[in-house]
Amino acid sequence: MIVFPNCKINLGLHILGKREDGYHNLETVFYPLHLTDVLELLPTKENSNSFSFSQSGLTVEGSSSDNLCVKAYQLLKKDFPFLPDMKLHLHKAIPMGAGLGGGSADGAFTLSLLNDKFFLQLDQKTLLQYAAALGSDGPFFIINKPCYAGGRGELLEPVPISLKGYHIVLINPGIHISTAWAFAQLTPALPENDLRKIIAAPIDTWRSDLKNDFEGPVFQAHPEIENIKETLYQRGAIYAAMSGSGSTVFGIFREPCNPDWFLGKNYYIRQLAG
Repeated sequence: MIVFPNCKINLGLHILGKREDGYHNLETVFYPLHLTDVLELLPTKENSNSFSFSQSGLTVEGSSSDNLCVKAYQLLKKDFPFLPDMKLHLHKAIPMGAGLGGGSADGAFTLSLLNDKFFLQLDQKTLLQYAAALGSDGPFFIINKPCYAGGRGELLEPVPISLKGYHIVLINPGIHISTAWAFAQLTPALPENDLRKIIAAPIDTWRSDLKNDFEGPVFQAHPEIENIKETLYQRGAIYAAMSGSGSTVFGIFREPCNPDWFLGKNYYIRQLAG
C-alpha cells in the first residue's frame, strides 16, 4: 500500500505572541503542492514480530527512531496494541528543514495510512489530535486543503483560494535555518491587516501586502536567500516569498518558465503546477 505525502508553502506568516507552553501563536495560510515523498507499507514475513523502517532518496539526518513516520506508528501502537508489526519504507523527495513541511506530511500520512489499512475508524478530529502531537504543521496534512491556520498552526479553517492555472517555482539553496533561532530573532506583534482579506484579494496585490515575518532576520543573516526572491521577481514572478522559516523560496508565475537563472548553483529547483 503506497501513499504520497505532499509538501506545502506558507502564504503569509505572522508571529503574534509567545505562549505559556513555549510555542508561539501565529497565523498563516497553508497551501498544498504536488511535490511528494513516497511512503510504502510493506508486508512482513509471517511471525516476524518486528517493526522496521527504511528510507531512500534525499539523505535524512539523524536516527530513524526520530523520524515522524516511526513516531506516528508508535503513537497509534500505544493506543491500539493489536496493530501488527510492519515495515515502512520512505522515499524522500521533499528537502528537509526547508519550510515545506515534508516531515510533518510524512507523519500525518502515516497516521492516515494505518487508520485506513487497519480499520481503526478514527475520525478526522481524532486524527488531527494525533497529528498535533507530532508537530505544529501535522494537522494541516490531515485536511490537506488550503487553510488559514491559527494557534501554533493546529487551528485550521479552510479558505477558498486556488492557484490552479499558475506555475510555482521552488528554490532551495541548501542553507539550514534553525527554527528556534528564527523565532528568537522576532518581536511578536499583531499584524495591521487581516491575512484572510489579503489572501482573498488579487494575487497582483500580494507583493505589497502579503508578508512572512521570518524574512527580515533570515535575509539579514543569509543575503543569498533574499537574492533568490529578488531574482524570481526580476524573472516575472507575480509573487515570491520564503516558505515557513526557510530556506525555500517560491515564486508564482502566470506562464511556465525555465528556471536556469541559477546555473552553476547547487540549488534544489522544482517547477510545479498550482
